[in-house]
Amino acid sequence: MRVHPMKNEIEMRGTIEMQSAGPVRQEVIQKIRQEHVRRNLRALRIVLTFAFAGLVAGCNVGPPYHKPSATTPPAYKELTPEDSTIPGIWKQAQPSDAAIRGKWWELYNDPELNSLEDKVDTSNQTVAAAYANFLAARAIVKEARAQYFPTLSVAPGLTVGRPSANASGSTSSGFVASKTTGTETEYSLPFDASWTPDLFGRVRNTVRAAQSGAQADAADVENLRLTAHAEVAVDYFELRGQDSLVQLFDNTVKAYKESLRLNQVLYNTGIENDEAVAQAQTQLDTAEAQATNLGILRAQYEHAIAVLMGQPASTVSVPVATLKQAPPPIPVGVPSQLLERRPDIAQNERLVAQANAQIGVGRAAYFPTLSITAQAGFQSSSITNLLAWPSRAWSVGPTISETIFDGGLRRATVQQYVAQYQETVANYRQTVLTAFQQVEDNLSSLRILSQEVVQQDDAVAASQNYLDVATARYKLGLDPYLDVITAQTALFTNQQTAVDLREQAMNANVQLIEALGGGWDTSQLPSPNSSTIQNPPQLEPAPTRKQTQTQTPSAERPPAQTPSDQQAPSEQPSTQQPSSQQPPAKTAPDETQPVQQLPAEQPPPVQPPAQTPPPQPPPAQPPAEQPQTQPPSVK
Repeated sequence: MRVHPMKNEIEMRGTIEMQSAGPVRQEVIQKIRQEHVRRNLRALRIVLTFAFAGLVAGCNVGPPYHKPSATTPPAYKELTPEDSTIPGIWKQAQPSDAAIRGKWWELYNDPELNSLEDKVDTSNQTVAAAYANFLAARAIVKEARAQYFPTLSVAPGLTVGRPSANASGSTSSGFVASKTTGTETEYSLPFDASWTPDLFGRVRNTVRAAQSGAQADAADVENLRLTAHAEVAVDYFELRGQDSLVQLFDNTVKAYKESLRLNQVLYNTGIENDEAVAQAQTQLDTAEAQATNLGILRAQYEHAIAVLMGQPASTVSVPVATLKQAPPPIPVGVPSQLLERRPDIAQNERLVAQANAQIGVGRAAYFPTLSITAQAGFQSSSITNLLAWPSRAWSVGPTISETIFDGGLRRATVQQYVAQYQETVANYRQTVLTAFQQVEDNLSSLRILSQEVVQQDDAVAASQNYLDVATARYKLGLDPYLDVITAQTALFTNQQTAVDLREQAMNANVQLIEALGGGWDTSQLPSPNSSTIQNPPQLEPAPTRKQTQTQTPSAERPPAQTPSDQQAPSEQPSTQQPSSQQPPAKTAPDETQPVQQLPAEQPPPVQPPAQTPPPQPPPAQPPAEQPQTQPPSVK
């Protein structure tokens, strides 16, 4: 804070005059000064009143927000009254079940699926990252709101200097020129306040944009949560489908073994030739190989479920059980309700509102900015009387600034915001179209699959009858065994298709629930002033200084697990080798694992340096490391 140097001098002279004058004169001077202070405070009050009135009644130059329109069909194309009688497709929504509510996966009545789904909300890391992004957006809203209020700061200072003896008047440093050659000391305790009223809506639109962005992030959390739940359900039914196929293959292998035993008996008795035995053996071996291959997909689905639960793949095991559920009927509702039930549609709508508010921020730059600054404090050449009343100093005043020429910057900025708004509107409408497409796709899939399952069951029954007839004719010697193989292959193929169709029907049922929003609606969206969402996931606590210091050594451990650094434990005593070698052995790839473990398992005297080839004469330490890595790899 800079105060005119003559002001302190005048105040000091006034203090001296008051001390030398009589009591009456001192009282008059004091009243004059108090009246002067009152006038200044009255002027300051008027300025602040007008500024506050401008803030409250200030105009908003931004465009008003209107929710963008989107084309919605009157009814779903794939829904017909005839389809409502088919179980597992859909049902007419009633007032009691107008939408899917709560934990939608409980519709399948599977306790194992329920236990897996319940862990997604709190442990899924993708959802946790989105929730952290939402919290950051809420912090941005608070940052924007801080612009409504004034800023207060303090800057105590101490200045020591020597004025020029040849200069006259006041100098640029703030000191009064003097013929004395000594140094001068100045103590100051200034308080600075500044405030920029929001006269044209720049701050208000900034806050609105930040609030809309935070609501969009909250909808993104719900969208990712819904996607994670749906993926768990789909992977779970895929895994159950693999279990059903494994059971089918096991039964088929047993049947093929019985056929092979029968052909071997007939061959040993001379009734059948060795060709039938070879055909039965080939059929059995092929079925066993295919049954073994089923374990790959089952393991992958199990690992995918573990990741969606936020758990390591090695710690999650799903017990074996066949696919027994039938698709439950889903209340669909009307198409217009879909706009309120999909979190991704709500997210894009909030992004449109954010872009609309940004246009107001850009337009506010065309108008002047009013800033009110005030400075008050104490200033003295002696610290003993720094806080004395004559050492006071203050100043206050408004400032209006307006950009006269900027080379078209403001106009280009507004054009940018308008184009971004148009982009968000297009994205919103595209999301609505995609949502209707997904609902129609899954409705048609459920309708067609429900018919196909019935037809496929008839095909399985016909194939079983065909196999019974072919087997009977083969036992009577009327037909060759090749006819039996053909019938068995037809039955096996139809049974596989039946399992796949039921699996597809369950997946389409889950995807229909996801396309309908999974029971979510816009009423669950947090308000602009809210700072939390329902069922927030668990986040890592904020680090403290003590935690950082304690975790520093552990952060330096990963480099010790590299192949080059894992050789050091082999040179230590054997009592330390298991604890230092065991963790790298679990995480290292299979190809490098033997090379890293063999030096630690063998005693140090084994494989002396004599076996190393002589054509490597580097310094002393490299040859000492080579015998530990090269001889095991040669072996």
